[in-house]
Amino acid sequence: MNKPADFPDKSRLVLIIIDMINDLEFDDGEQMLQPAIEAARHISTLKKRLAENGIPTIYVNDNFGKWRSDFRQLVAHSLEDNVRGKEVVEMLTPDEEDYFVIKTRHSGFYGTTLEILLEHLEADTLILAGITGDICVQFTAQDAYMRRFNLIIPPDLVVCKDDEIKNTALNQLTRTCKAEIPLSTNIELDDYL
Repeated sequence: MNKPADFPDKSRLVLIIIDMINDLEFDDGEQMLQPAIEAARHISTLKKRLAENGIPTIYVNDNFGKWRSDFRQLVAHSLEDNVRGKEVVEMLTPDEEDYFVIKTRHSGFYGTTLEILLEHLEADTLILAGITGDICVQFTAQDAYMRRFNLIIPPDLVVCKDDEIKNTALNQLTRTCKAEIPLSTNIELDDYL
């Protein structure tokens, strides 16, 4: 999808995709592959729906310790090399209008430009999606909450190595960060348009 000339540069609502541009070549990667594929399908569908309504997506991705890499290299590696996460990245290949933030720690806010970008967009509500619900999604959500963002964290967009870990993380985020956790298909956009 090419960026329309009139694609807005302001939006109260923003989708943040955390660490889904991922080769999944780590110890729990095999166990997380199927949940990641399922989540990627739902993220892709929601991302298209949001883009049709002028709501932006920000990819917040780990550099996986490769300090000389950039986001395009992470995408290319996952698409061109024979890696476990290729199918996930194929479904979530970024579009021209998407934003990118490289992170070096668990939170998308720690040492990054994410907060400045969200201020520029005039965002007040974040939809968080990604890997993993109990680590990077959770740390990003906590930092977002401390910055007074409203949070929507749909369970069908979050990946963990098992359902028990995911449910525990989502319950904690509901309790401590006042996160809403509807399925992605149940997110009402009218309040944000």
